[in-house]
Amino acid sequence: MKQRSVLLAAVALASLAGFAQAQTKSAADGIAEYRKMLEDGNPADLFEAKGEELWKQKRGPKSASLERCDLGLGPGVVKGAFVTLPRFFADTGRVQDLEDRLVTCMATLQGFDAAAIAKTAFGRGEMANVTALATYVAAASRGLKFNLPTGHTEEQRFYELGKRAFFFRGGPMDFSCASCHGVDGQRIRLQDLPNLTKNPGDGIGFAAWPAYRVSNGQMWSMQLRLNDCYRQQRFPYPGFASEVTIALGSYMGVNARGAESIAPAIKR
Repeated sequence: MKQRSVLLAAVALASLAGFAQAQTKSAADGIAEYRKMLEDGNPADLFEAKGEELWKQKRGPKSASLERCDLGLGPGVVKGAFVTLPRFFADTGRVQDLEDRLVTCMATLQGFDAAAIAKTAFGRGEMANVTALATYVAAASRGLKFNLPTGHTEEQRFYELGKRAFFFRGGPMDFSCASCHGVDGQRIRLQDLPNLTKNPGDGIGFAAWPAYRVSNGQMWSMQLRLNDCYRQQRFPYPGFASEVTIALGSYMGVNARGAESIAPAIKR
């Protein structure tokens, strides 16, 4: 009887230890495990393949491909371009992010109407193609480290503009980007919120988009991610490739210097 009591006590203690260990695993650990299970079957791969096809396909009024598109590293160079954007382009005279630059190439090389594309809703028509192209370009830089240029005065101006926009509070909720992403250790529901005022680490924040959203079955570009942040702040949607969204990309991208890109990632 005594031996049986000792055995039962040992089993109980082991069960309690296991329970305590389970309790110490954070929600972030659980989400990370969930994403890891989905990585091999990330639907973003399908968008990447579509983007590569669109890049090489002769389309538009000029029946041309995008293989001469200059994303900042020279005509046709894709690998490494994503981790240097947004940046200043002399031919347009402005700082552009990846999506804005792709639309410029679609207009100049293929003859598409850039203004018409900009007015198209995300996920529809040529805007859906822009997202696929952005996914393809981003994937070509997977594993590379962000290193946005800051030598041009416009690149410096956009960084400072993005910083001001990041901390600007307004709207009915008196929110700013910094309300969620301005300090360490915050989270909403089960989601940890990275501090984007500094380098949050490899594959976090700016270094993870474009990404496939499991919750709604959609591929989200960085522009759409920022627009949805404005929706959550109860602000009106910014226009496509507006200065404020590109400036925010400049601010977060420069802050992410040295972080490794995992885009296109998979999100909840």
